[in-house]
Amino acid sequence: MICTMKPSTRPTRLRKAFTLLEVLVVVAILVVLASAAVIYVPKYLDDAKKGTAKSSISTLASAVEAYRLKNEGNLPQQLELVRPYLKDADKDPFMDPWNKPYIYEVTEINGKEVPIIYTKAPDGETIANARAN
Repeated sequence: MICTMKPSTRPTRLRKAFTLLEVLVVVAILVVLASAAVIYVPKYLDDAKKGTAKSSISTLASAVEAYRLKNEGNLPQQLELVRPYLKDADKDPFMDPWNKPYIYEVTEINGKEVPIIYTKAPDGETIANARAN
């Protein structure tokens, strides 16, 4: 006896759209991803601004040292006096990423004048060159 299988008599339906449940699952996944981005992106932006401030302070500290070398070991009285020693002086290099001016002080460490350039981030963290030359 030979068994033959009959083809299914059920009509095959072609799906032309997503079901409501599938759409809701995708929307729920997108909401979870978006909420994670809203939580973490501002923190990364703040960290990027802190990195920019550190880089700018380092550049300003190098310009202060160049000023010192050109002026017989004397430090500038104001930070703005180092503008000629900055390569990219067309934008305001004396403002931090939070639009506050960098603070410039000269202090004495071990009998030597040391320039200190710093700013404070909105969270209170002090960002400084803190380099004793």
